[in-house]
Amino acid sequence: MPGGRLTPEDRRFIASGLARGFGYAEIARQLGRPTSTVSREVTRNGGPGRYRADLAQAATAVRSRRRQSRPKRPERPSGADEYGRTPQQVAEFGVHFADLLTQTGLPRMAAAVLAHLYAADSGSVTAAELVARLRVSPATVSAAVACLESRELIRRGREPGTRRDRYFIDEFAWYRATLATAHANELLAARARAAADSLGPATPAGTRLLGMSEYLDKVGLDLMHSAERWKLQLSS
Repeated sequence: MPGGRLTPEDRRFIASGLARGFGYAEIARQLGRPTSTVSREVTRNGGPGRYRADLAQAATAVRSRRRQSRPKRPERPSGADEYGRTPQQVAEFGVHFADLLTQTGLPRMAAAVLAHLYAADSGSVTAAELVARLRVSPATVSAAVACLESRELIRRGREPGTRRDRYFIDEFAWYRATLATAHANELLAARARAAADSLGPATPAGTRLLGMSEYLDKVGLDLMHSAERWKLQLSS
């Protein structure tokens, strides 16, 4: 039904249509859905270049459970959006959340971009929107985005029919980031073992490097196992 929820089959059709280069309007026409339904579905699930039907279905189940557990919304304050949030509340969230992300090791501007994406209900934003909202140069935004992409926290896509890049965050951002961290630990552990062999495994320096490699190997495996368990739980 045009007004009903998307089914797993609908999502597989959307993924297939995107892979064949169809625009939102063509996919929507064949599904018998409004174009806006397809556009929102793709935008909130990684963008046209990253959309996956199985992950989108799992993310929808998570959002549904969250909606069911939400308390009743209070009266909407003057100037608030449809969820009762004022621009000041959203801005304050962005500042405080960016500060917290900075404390985890993210560069200040990368943290600001990530906080802005989390505050956006669509889960997506263009570079021009980031420049306007954060009041920084396009080059600054580009550097921040590159940092977040290298950590697998956000994804880049391009809406059909446009040449503008759009950046997306979805339910699996930290899953991908965790796997990227585990992979980095694996590479560092391998380098430490090679360095220990070079300096001599029996030397104090070699022993220290071997201990480092063993620790990183173990932590990396633990991270991967935890991430996979979480993914299975999310997809169930």
